[in-house]
Amino acid sequence: MIKINIKSIISLLAGKTTIFLSKHLFKGGSTFPGMVALKFDKQILKVIAKDYRVVLVTGTNGKTTTTSMIANIFKEKGYSVITNSTGANLFRGVVSCFIDNYRFFKSNSGRYAIIEVDEANVKFVTEYINPEIITITNLFRDQLDRYGEVYTTLLKILEGIVKVPSTKLVLNGDDSLFGKLDVPNEAIYFGFNKTLTDETAIDVNADAKFCKFCKSPYEYNFITYNHLGDYYCPNCNYKRSDLKYAIEDILEVTPTNSTVLMNDAKVTISQSGLYNIYNGLCAFAIGKEMGIEDDLIADSLGKQDSSFGRQEEIIVENKNIKIILVKNPAGYNQALETLSLNTEDFSTLFMLNDNYADGTDISWIWDVNFEQLSHLPIKDVFVSGNRLYDMALRLKTAGLKTDSFIIEEDYNSLTEKIKKSTTDRIYILATYTAMINYRKHLYSKGYIKKLW
Repeated sequence: MIKINIKSIISLLAGKTTIFLSKHLFKGGSTFPGMVALKFDKQILKVIAKDYRVVLVTGTNGKTTTTSMIANIFKEKGYSVITNSTGANLFRGVVSCFIDNYRFFKSNSGRYAIIEVDEANVKFVTEYINPEIITITNLFRDQLDRYGEVYTTLLKILEGIVKVPSTKLVLNGDDSLFGKLDVPNEAIYFGFNKTLTDETAIDVNADAKFCKFCKSPYEYNFITYNHLGDYYCPNCNYKRSDLKYAIEDILEVTPTNSTVLMNDAKVTISQSGLYNIYNGLCAFAIGKEMGIEDDLIADSLGKQDSSFGRQEEIIVENKNIKIILVKNPAGYNQALETLSLNTEDFSTLFMLNDNYADGTDISWIWDVNFEQLSHLPIKDVFVSGNRLYDMALRLKTAGLKTDSFIIEEDYNSLTEKIKKSTTDRIYILATYTAMINYRKHLYSKGYIKKLW
């Protein structure tokens, strides 16, 4: 039994009451309960997270999917697991998750918490939690108005890591930002030894193109995407760290899944795209570090459900719709690569918002390679969101045929027009608040069963 003081009890009761009201009256609210609880006890997380074995997942792209993959692997093993599956990854959202799962008069010993954390919030979480593992998926330019450049984002994460020197780091070895970090933590790396192409020339819009030690341009034995790959500096000899967990071969890539060789294990990842191979490899690495068997990990990754707008599939009458969250050039380009695997006709819905959670600066859409869409069998091009005309202009400039554009801001009208689309397969590529808001609309119409 965990002994807690009266202030913490009041904080817990306030948080749990707010969770109940949020779920039953407002059909959501995954961060507000934590905010309420923190008003009564600013250190409540230290109390409610006591004795959990914690894995923190941070980075720019793939946090929610990777967190879900890890949590499912641990559940497959039979462990008791909690996780913030909706992606509520700010400090107050993490507090909400622990409060929701808190059990009065019972110990947390033996339970696991697989927690997604916003890059700028790692330092707040590690003030009260000493994780067994922190993993960083990658770093790309994202919400420049909030994070700044990738080097600034890395410093924000390191502010949290320095508070927990005994925590093991599981890092993307293909990201040049993560090598030779100035921290005492043990670090292990995952990455690719085989990729789909032999590309060695980095794109002009890629991130982290220059050596973080001597500022010379990196060279590559191969590039997976953006600035990720087998990098080295020809000037100071800084190079990719040795990989403990690696993609040794890519056996098959389709619009729905990928089959790869992770170390010696053949693994099918039930989600498409190179970025999901990275997510799966990260989950594989953490599972192995926690002593879980290859076949169990492979079985779990092979039946991974899409989560909350991350390649989530729904049916709207007779239309098969896949929702893909896009929020920066690197992730958007990978989503477009997934679309490029299609050989049959399909339609697309592009949704662009510029709210705080999306990033108020939308100039990044001009760094996305929309030009590659011009040769694909796209029939209807739906455009929506509060910056729909900016998106339409970008697509027009990329060479998409404007006579196929269907521009609609009203969600009711948009949904009705989608139902009348000339194709049965429709991809929705949406920024964060656009995805959230349109999911709420589809939920209100009964097309989505679970809102959060």
